[in-house]
Amino acid sequence: MQTMLTSEIIRNYTAILQDELRPAMGCTEPIAIAYAASILTDVLDGPAEEISVGLSGNIIKNVKSVVVPATGGMHGIESAVAAGVVANAYTRRLEVLGALCEEDIARIADYKSRAIIEVYELHSRCSFDLKLTGKRGCDTATVRITESHTNVVAVTLNDGSLLDRYREVMSVESAAEPSRDSRENLLNVRDIVTFAEQTPLDALRPYLERQIELNMAIAEEGLRNTYGASIGQLLLTIGTPDTSRRARAYAAAGSDARMSGCELAVCIISGSGNQGITASVPVIVYAREHGIDHERLLRALIVSNLMTVHQKAGIGCLSAYCGAISAGCGCGAGIAFLFGSSYPEIARTVVNAVAILSGTICDGAKPSCAAKIAMAVEAGILGYEMVRTGRQFFAGDGIVTKGVENTIRNIGRLAREGMGETDKEIIKMMLEQ
Repeated sequence: MQTMLTSEIIRNYTAILQDELRPAMGCTEPIAIAYAASILTDVLDGPAEEISVGLSGNIIKNVKSVVVPATGGMHGIESAVAAGVVANAYTRRLEVLGALCEEDIARIADYKSRAIIEVYELHSRCSFDLKLTGKRGCDTATVRITESHTNVVAVTLNDGSLLDRYREVMSVESAAEPSRDSRENLLNVRDIVTFAEQTPLDALRPYLERQIELNMAIAEEGLRNTYGASIGQLLLTIGTPDTSRRARAYAAAGSDARMSGCELAVCIISGSGNQGITASVPVIVYAREHGIDHERLLRALIVSNLMTVHQKAGIGCLSAYCGAISAGCGCGAGIAFLFGSSYPEIARTVVNAVAILSGTICDGAKPSCAAKIAMAVEAGILGYEMVRTGRQFFAGDGIVTKGVENTIRNIGRLAREGMGETDKEIIKMMLEQ
């Protein structure tokens, strides 16, 4: 007998996807900085003459090497701040730099040369934490974002709070949505699969269709033109161009473009465009090449997206653990669902994929992310192919333990506790360069 989900689970899982599947232009960490800088500019009624930028180490790691979109190839923290100030369009949230035009590139460079922008590491218990303090004339303003890229927790002008004034147009976390801390216990593989099978699509269809449109567009852009190391293009020129290779190539190409400043928006998942690409593009490629109907594709994307969020809930927003690995496991589960797999096969797919690449480090957003994505997708596909041919990893094989949920918990433990010192060393190495 098929298990029927409670209305509470349906409501919560729907709200999670609606909250997670957001459009973003560029790598989300520099864009979050630009978003905060735009709020700061609005509060001060003009560009700050001095800005102090406090960032948690993981944000510094992810901003250091990536190109900021719409800046003519500029990269780094100061460029993200200056671009946000010049854009002055905080209502666009993670698409804030979409307000810029070619003429603004010179204005961004000029602002960087004139303004005093000081960057320091913000020592915080939260891996995602940023605080901008700006001065303009006699006024001082602050903006703080914590835990996720649009969770604005403080806006002040001369020590007076303005958060309520901005609340309606900013994405402040809603009490109606399951908190990010609660998702670790709320999500589980069995309910994710059942939800994907049973939920009406009306409430989620616009979000999933946007994910298909945006993420395939940037993947195709990455294959058409040269970005970064062009990993996606390379994959199509070596070996046999079967569906598996094309799935990896399209996903990698999306990251090639995104990490190198492509101005096309991406539909993110778990706060990451790279994870959004990894969780969706391979599933879309498999569905199209195998003639699978569109509704099945949408439901498979639900599996892939929620499986990615489920794993990341235990890991945290930013860590030393490469998030593309979680999304690669998610896409393997989505592909398994596409071809009719039920909960037991999907659970084994996730365990297999987790066993293959767990522990891959995150050393910041940069062109080599595209290669990591290709490998993550391969792990997800291999995890499914193992199940399809009667193969699997068992409890006791490394960090794999009995039960998919217990194995996922081990991944969270590995990332949060085991790799904490690794994260510190990575950040230290990057700051020394």
